[in-house]
Amino acid sequence: MEKVESIKKQRSLAEIFSSRKAKYIIGTILLSGIGIALPRVFHVLAGSSAGATFLPMHMAVLLAAFAFGAVSGGIVAGSSIVFSFLLTGMPTLARLPYMLIELLIYAILIGVLDKKCNAYIAMLATIILGRVLYAGVLFVAIHWMGLSTYGISVVESIKVGLPGIVIQLLCVPFMAKVMKERLHLEND
Repeated sequence: MEKVESIKKQRSLAEIFSSRKAKYIIGTILLSGIGIALPRVFHVLAGSSAGATFLPMHMAVLLAAFAFGAVSGGIVAGSSIVFSFLLTGMPTLARLPYMLIELLIYAILIGVLDKKCNAYIAMLATIILGRVLYAGVLFVAIHWMGLSTYGISVVESIKVGLPGIVIQLLCVPFMAKVMKERLHLEND
């Protein structure tokens, strides 16, 4: 009789973990951890400018938004940036709000565009439109609100981050497709 109860509990637990909500929560938490850890790995392996060059935190946010939607991408963006700052001091406090806004823009765009068009087109549109919107945020911060952007420039970030942008464009839609297939997210 105990064995039957144990089997029922295991099945119940398996059903809980296979639900869409559990996949969403666990996936968002894991991608938040990746969003914190991956930049550190890049900084250790490739130096202090590796984050700006390869945009590793962007990868976790974009994957979350593709796989689980804009809210998940936004949670990954916020938690990755805040916890990364608290644990490592990066991004700097001055850069933190700007980077948060930038990543939230990408999460929202992917979350919306992925439902409307091909993943690669959604990614390309997000890369372009996201930077245009981010430039608008910087313009408002500087000219209307009188805030300092601490040397942040969209054009410079595109030049420096071109390797990361190319990696995002080539890899993120494919990785998101694999995640969706493996986690059976398309049919949930």
